[in-house]
Amino acid sequence: MAKSELAGDSTHDVKIRRLDTLGYLLDDSIPIPGTGVRVGFDAVIGLIPGFGDIAGVVLSSWIVLQAARLGVGVTVLARMVLNLLIDGVVGAIPLLGDVFDAGWKANDRNLRLLHRALDAPGATRRSSTAIVLGVGLLLVALVAGTIALAWLLISLVFHPGTWTSGI
Repeated sequence: MAKSELAGDSTHDVKIRRLDTLGYLLDDSIPIPGTGVRVGFDAVIGLIPGFGDIAGVVLSSWIVLQAARLGVGVTVLARMVLNLLIDGVVGAIPLLGDVFDAGWKANDRNLRLLHRALDAPGATRRSSTAIVLGVGLLLVALVAGTIALAWLLISLVFHPGTWTSGI
């Protein structure tokens, strides 16, 4: 093996260890005494209304960006972004979001995806493709349901007699 390949492997390993450390700091670095539960700085800074949730997502996005630089596939990256989206949206709900954020641990989830993608790219890609497709179908159903509900409400407002004429 060439010397440059060995150096590249070392740099690659260092990057992975740094991402693991960041994930640990964000999700698991603070033990809650007497509970066996651990939280990270992501949950703590999430307590700051507005700023905290945005800062948490920005810090967590670094892991996804680095995963892309390491060559992780698009479907795995989409799944990682989905984890962050869930973390950011639900985390923005006062108090409930902070409790959710402490348990969801998007960074831990994304690091497990990253490690699986680097260790077994095909299996992770297939699994992530199924999840991304499932979420896509769910979003299509949600949009269709929203359109149907809007149509129903509009027709009730503008044509109220058509719904009661058969009674």
